[in-house]
Amino acid sequence: MLKLYDYFRSSASYRVRIALNLKEIDYESIPIHLVNQGGEQFSPDYQSINPMSLVPSLDDHGRILTQSLAIIEYLDEMHPQPALLPTDPYEKACVRAFSYSIAADIHPINNLRILKYLTGELQLSEEQKVKWIQHWIGIGFTALENSVAMQQNTTEFAFGNTPTLADICLVPQMFHAQRFHCDLSAYPNLRRINDNCQKLTAFLQASPKETDN
Repeated sequence: MLKLYDYFRSSASYRVRIALNLKEIDYESIPIHLVNQGGEQFSPDYQSINPMSLVPSLDDHGRILTQSLAIIEYLDEMHPQPALLPTDPYEKACVRAFSYSIAADIHPINNLRILKYLTGELQLSEEQKVKWIQHWIGIGFTALENSVAMQQNTTEFAFGNTPTLADICLVPQMFHAQRFHCDLSAYPNLRRINDNCQKLTAFLQASPKETDN
């Protein structure tokens, strides 16, 4: 069975949980708490699995994979159905571009280690931290909203009527935005896509739970 080194509130881990659920792949979740005891990701045991001290990591029978998008594309190649990327090269590139806009541009400057540096080393207040998050999510979401609006046809998900890598990346970022009280009223397309995803069991079961800690 696959082992997923996971943190319930990590957007990157959340993406992989969605992908595993969509493909109905059984896996064992191994929690790596990013806050307790200074962060379990910094333990020597976990650093021997992922030297970057980040989650998620996937253990496929002793073969370790890191970086959420690399893990998801690996799963997509190993378990082709349902496909998470289109077959057409142009359409595939569009899905990847949307996904990378989230995973490479929006998420990294709002993740836990950046926020801890802002409030720790730079001594920003909690209010200033939240303004930082809202600012960068606003810029990123405006671009994503416009990219969806430019498509000729309105579809159930970001690219078509079945979930793709783009939706897998969007939903955790929407959760993060809601957690920090971002005003999402200017993004009707993103909200529509997120609402449609939340109707699917694969997305619901991957969601961070209030009982997690």
